[in-house]
Amino acid sequence: QVQLVESGGGLVQAGGSLRLSCAASGSIFSINTMGWYRQAPGKQRDLVATITPGDSINYGDSVKGRFTISRDNAKNTVYLHMNSLKPEDTAVYYCHLENIFTRDAYWGLGTQVTVSS
Repeated sequence: QVQLVESGGGLVQAGGSLRLSCAASGSIFSINTMGWYRQAPGKQRDLVATITPGDSINYGDSVKGRFTISRDNAKNTVYLHMNSLKPEDTAVYYCHLENIFTRDAYWGLGTQVTVSS
């Protein structure tokens, strides 16, 4: 079975930076589209960024120019580098995996990011 484990969340001041990691197991990582989504209290879960096996990348409008998604297939890990953080970025950040062939999809349990003003 597939397991996704996020790490790197925490408390950071506005304007600061943070790097999230998501380690995947139980799947051939290189055939998966990976993504990050976030959900703030009382709000829906929104797209942050996705990256395909061919390194095609999409970002949510609110994070363009500030966040960078990347993957290391040798480590079965996807990263989210977050810069110029704002209080509005405060949310639980979830890792997402989708097998491009089977379309099976999985979620991690999330990691909390809190940005103070």
